[in-house]
Amino acid sequence: MTTNTMHAAVVETLGQPLALRELPIPAVGPGQILVKTEACGVCHTDLHAAHGDWPVKPSVPFIPGHEGIGLVVALGEGVTAVKLGDRVGVPWLFSACGHCEHCLAAWETVCGEAQFGGYTRNGGFAEYILADPNYVARIPAGLSAADAAPIICAGVTCYKGIKESGAKPGQWIAISGVGGLGHLAIQYALAMGLRVCAIDVDDGKLAHASRLGAELVFNASRGDPVGDLRLATGGGAHGVLITAPSLSAFHQGVAMTRKRGTCVLVGLPPGEFPTPLFDVVANCITIRGSFVGTRQDMAEALAFAAAGKVKADYELQPLSSINNVFDRLQSGRVPSRVVIDFGAA
Repeated sequence: MTTNTMHAAVVETLGQPLALRELPIPAVGPGQILVKTEACGVCHTDLHAAHGDWPVKPSVPFIPGHEGIGLVVALGEGVTAVKLGDRVGVPWLFSACGHCEHCLAAWETVCGEAQFGGYTRNGGFAEYILADPNYVARIPAGLSAADAAPIICAGVTCYKGIKESGAKPGQWIAISGVGGLGHLAIQYALAMGLRVCAIDVDDGKLAHASRLGAELVFNASRGDPVGDLRLATGGGAHGVLITAPSLSAFHQGVAMTRKRGTCVLVGLPPGEFPTPLFDVVANCITIRGSFVGTRQDMAEALAFAAAGKVKADYELQPLSSINNVFDRLQSGRVPSRVVIDFGAA
């Protein structure tokens, strides 16, 4: 490979395996930075993107990946927000307009002009990433690239979702799905003083949840998990966070929500989600969507990790293994997270 090219994994056709290509290193324009990738987490969203599962589909070809961590190696004209050598993350929220009602209210994640890393902008499955310096994540000193990668999507998504549940220290939160997001959600919830119930269909993942500190665990596929949880918590969880990309988990999660509680949806399965209107109305239940997190949420989520209170379980893989990783992710054979190691062959 010459010094002017980079290796990248590219979606050239939706629903087909990624192509491993040698591409030109992107040129840095005004207001942009170039990041040399050290590590990039693999997220279920990357799979949805590559398959074109969502209503607004990405334009091909594109490079997925929105958990890219690396060092700033070039600055475009006018850039002052970061400096050469800074370690940054290029997250799902690639950029936003900065001036709409949502941006002005620090809700830039729902900006109508938002761009998304690895979806509408090329992402981190490449040796170099172009980024907007105003929206990169600042990686705290002492937090490695591989440790930081899962935090800038899975971590911040869980952390924000827990905040949106409104659950207070000492109250119950139910975490539905103990995979890549859920195992982090358990750690954030405990660090925030909450009592944790974990729900999954995999006994191995439930054992993992117990080791992480979940007080109660329930197998969603056996017996009466809703009734058992409601009985054990004295009426249901004050907050429910659904990380599982499963419509059945959504239905179950609403049923597990305590009167006047909040059920937060962060999983993104395709399809519609009918709600039990009588139960929602009569029990004053709030159902709330939560979409990744703002830049402030990101800083807070990374601070927990830097303090050693939250650590992702992950395996390292080279970029060349990305299609195998996708196959395993599709079939549920990734216990927690995979991080692409750009120092590997």
